[in-house]
Amino acid sequence: MLQIEHILLTLAGARFQMQDDMLIELSEGPAFVVRRPEGASEIVLVCEHASNRMPRSLGSLGLDEAALESHIAWDIGAQRVAENLSDDLDASLVSQRFSRLAYDCNRPPMSPGAYPERSEIYGVPGNAGLSAAEKDRRADALYHPFHHALDTLIDARLGQGRTVVLVTVHSFTPVYFGRPRDGHLGILHDDDGALADAMLAAAAAAQLDLVRRNYPYGPDDGVTHTLQRHGLTRQIANVMLEIRNDLISDETGQRIWAERIADLLRASLAQLKSKGGRLHA
Repeated sequence: MLQIEHILLTLAGARFQMQDDMLIELSEGPAFVVRRPEGASEIVLVCEHASNRMPRSLGSLGLDEAALESHIAWDIGAQRVAENLSDDLDASLVSQRFSRLAYDCNRPPMSPGAYPERSEIYGVPGNAGLSAAEKDRRADALYHPFHHALDTLIDARLGQGRTVVLVTVHSFTPVYFGRPRDGHLGILHDDDGALADAMLAAAAAAQLDLVRRNYPYGPDDGVTHTLQRHGLTRQIANVMLEIRNDLISDETGQRIWAERIADLLRASLAQLKSKGGRLHA
């Protein structure tokens, strides 16, 4: 028999799927997918940029295949790392099923970055000059179902008296606007840095090289929307992870980095608990 969390998540998707004016065809499935919805871990994983798939109604947005395979369309390797983490930790994972070029689910609907007209060196013709109605249609089909599913999952667990720790998984390109980035792992946070602090300490203890705070982006770059909406508002521990994508472009790298991150999370949460650190207000 299905558990209540699975039922609620199914309803969350159906609620918006029926109202999206067919931006996503029914045969394409919902905007999000949940792995291990009844996972025992207190960690809830999120991958906002999991896929480079484009809704059929949007075509290619005027981009060629190379652009749609590149980092501008998705976070290369991030979904497989997140899936490995989900399995290793028995943690629920909520992932977006369509490209961030159609809608970047780590941006609120009022942000121009939600529907980028340009991403790094690429113009995105299909996003140029969108009307308010067109933006609303994208948000209704992609953003709202995804975040409603995450709201539903987190609130159901908090309502059961469970601890929730929010961890979002991303990757970044090693070369951006022609400039190399030498870091391996970025540990990002917004106003609540407790979990990030513990993870950085754990990384130093494990002698992991090139692990940096708020790298290659930080809150001022507008990348912490999911942390703000779901973590800060509920006062639950939260962190955003950025892995350089050439390190996780194949199965071996994805497994290695999932294991490293799982170890960092276990050590960090144990440290916070042992010192009476806050996981939930």
